[in-house]
Amino acid sequence: MSHDKLDDVAPVAEKADRRAWIGLAALALPAFIYSMDLTVLHLAVPQITQALKPTSAQLLWMVDIYGFMIAGALVTMGTLGDRIGRRLLLLIGAAAFGVTSLMAAFAPSAEMLVVARALQGLAGATLAPSTLSLIRNMFHDEYERRFAIGVWVAAFSVGAVAGPLVGGAILSQFWWGAVFLINVPIMLLLLAVGPVLLPEFRDPHAGRMDVVGAAQSLAAVLLLIYGMKRIAEAGPQAVNFFAILAGVLIGIAFFRRQARLADPLIDVTLFRKRTFAAALGANIAGPFIVIGVFLFLAQYLQLVLGMGPLEAGLWLAPSGVVFAVGSLAAAPLVRVFSPARILTAGFLLSAVGFVILTWIESAEGPELALVAMLVFSAGIAPLGTITTDLILGAAPPERAGAASAISETSFEFGGALGIAVLGSVVTAAYRTAMDRADLDGLPALAVAEAKDTLGGAIAVAETLSADRGAVLLETARDAFVHAFAVSAGISALLSFAAALMAAAFLRGAGR
Repeated sequence: MSHDKLDDVAPVAEKADRRAWIGLAALALPAFIYSMDLTVLHLAVPQITQALKPTSAQLLWMVDIYGFMIAGALVTMGTLGDRIGRRLLLLIGAAAFGVTSLMAAFAPSAEMLVVARALQGLAGATLAPSTLSLIRNMFHDEYERRFAIGVWVAAFSVGAVAGPLVGGAILSQFWWGAVFLINVPIMLLLLAVGPVLLPEFRDPHAGRMDVVGAAQSLAAVLLLIYGMKRIAEAGPQAVNFFAILAGVLIGIAFFRRQARLADPLIDVTLFRKRTFAAALGANIAGPFIVIGVFLFLAQYLQLVLGMGPLEAGLWLAPSGVVFAVGSLAAAPLVRVFSPARILTAGFLLSAVGFVILTWIESAEGPELALVAMLVFSAGIAPLGTITTDLILGAAPPERAGAASAISETSFEFGGALGIAVLGSVVTAAYRTAMDRADLDGLPALAVAEAKDTLGGAIAVAETLSADRGAVLLETARDAFVHAFAVSAGISALLSFAAALMAAAFLRGAGR
């Protein structure tokens, strides 16, 4: 064979050894806990309210601040891991997560619980980019790396579903703080096995940390996600739009600063790569379409069908299984089909699921919702594995931490945007339907509360006579189900549009 022919042969990537695969199991643990803690507090809210007597604002912050701090700090923590070492940052974060979990469990006041949850979010922000960037450097073969990312994504999916189930089981036996104590032994296990199983990686040419850029990225993401979530919760108030505008302006300033720096937090040239940008777009589209629908499904099961939180969680649990299986199936699928074809087919399948969900007004039980959920979950499930692999593959190995943080931030941003936009659609459709309803004879304040949310209507109905309360409940539930069907139709259209974009912009990627 000639030298020219030898030069044409691509180098064979080194296969991962047994230590790497055992290390992957260790990396799945913090991914599971990180995701579970996003939802585990929800079921504890009644007990916390009784024990700590928080104000409505404090209750809002103790539920939301964890996710806000994670989203805001991801970029900084991902870049920090590239500089000081990804394993070191992961172990520091694991120790901090364990300590802040103890703080949350034994918080003596609502204010301290908010502070503990904020610090827990900062610690949690080290876990996702550290674990994902370590996977990028531990698995060099593209198929093994894709499967490893699938395991990592599956751990997130299982954690999200396990949150309400684990929380419900714990709260049935122990006080509210116990939902945080389960983090401690898992973090201790990671601290014990991490130095043995996980190799260390850092960028050998990393420059100084951009502190100003870190503050800008934190402020931009926090303001954007805060504004979007508050629009969904409180409506289109001026302060919420101001927060979004401020976040956009700070974000623009951040990217302009990064383009000028010799040692930026984010290599802005990555965004000029078609595959990188298109994969980020799909990362935003998937959570945008699906997360808001899951929020409405939980309300539908509990407020319309009358299920308890644990029963509703059990009906939602199969989606976690589908997401986990779909995440793991992505790697073998890519051996046969291109990423563009898989994502296009996945978005089209999810559109079918949402179309099924538009028929929910004619359903009398949870079965139709379950079928629809399984169909659109199966469509979206491979997305995280494939897009994350494309994003990491487009970035140089020494920037894996920053790239993984960008990937995670895009997921958070897409989810917040979906909740805000689809939440506003559901609220508007619900209020429109209630405006057409006959609520004569009710006090003006009660009418306003009933037209605001389904939960408000249920509260008002409890103060009325049995007959009038039953009529109001039926009216409000019909209005909510109609609004839910409208949002499902919009999600179907968005899924179809996302399929067209995936087919157009990801053509040739990953092959």
